[in-house]
Amino acid sequence: MISTYHRPRTLDEALTLLTQPNTVPLGGGTLLSKPTADSVAVVDLQALRLDSLRVNGNDLQIGATCTLQSLLEADECPTPLKTALKLEAPLNIRNTATVAGTIVASDGRSTFATMLLAMDAKLDLIVNRQSKIVNCGEFLLTRPSGLITSITVPLNAKTAFEFVSKTPADKPIVCAALSQWNSGRTRLSLGGYGKTPLLAMDGTEADGLDTAAKNAYHEAEDEWASAEYRMDVAATLAKRALEGIS
Repeated sequence: MISTYHRPRTLDEALTLLTQPNTVPLGGGTLLSKPTADSVAVVDLQALRLDSLRVNGNDLQIGATCTLQSLLEADECPTPLKTALKLEAPLNIRNTATVAGTIVASDGRSTFATMLLAMDAKLDLIVNRQSKIVNCGEFLLTRPSGLITSITVPLNAKTAFEFVSKTPADKPIVCAALSQWNSGRTRLSLGGYGKTPLLAMDGTEADGLDTAAKNAYHEAEDEWASAEYRMDVAATLAKRALEGIS
């Protein structure tokens, strides 16, 4: 339950407000709209102009309050990332959900977080008024406190995204996201299970990609699928992603 609403005009004002107890940032509001018995104060970030999208050299810089749909519609957004965004949430949610809020709330079934992990995305994070850059993988594992102001993804990597789901409307049971740079560096992440996507490979080449995928999901069993099924599918999707990388 929202007890107090703040709409700061500057980032400095927002950071001051967020130091208060039981106070959280408000982006698209899709998470805070869920019923809860806890009372919180919210700091609306809409007036801070953190919703920009711009190309900076070989990178795409995405403002924290950019909506999923705005990113999906951007010409600069890589096609595999667009696929992951479409699977993340239906259109009505994508129109309001922000990229930062989606990352913060993500679990292992988040297709968006899975793709960002493979792309080795970087998050600009403000902690105790100090700016720092955190790798997406580190953030997903540790969930540090602080305010995300932007996300940076590379545009100079080839990427691919493959998935298997029960129906087109369902989150994937298994998904595989792949990024490969001209140097040969290859990153494979897997989603569809657990508390966070898994980084199955980050190597100098793609040799052993399917084996890495299979090994990463050897305990990935839940109500949706067995570990054996996920292991086989993950290996297949990893090979398919490598063949279709673009």
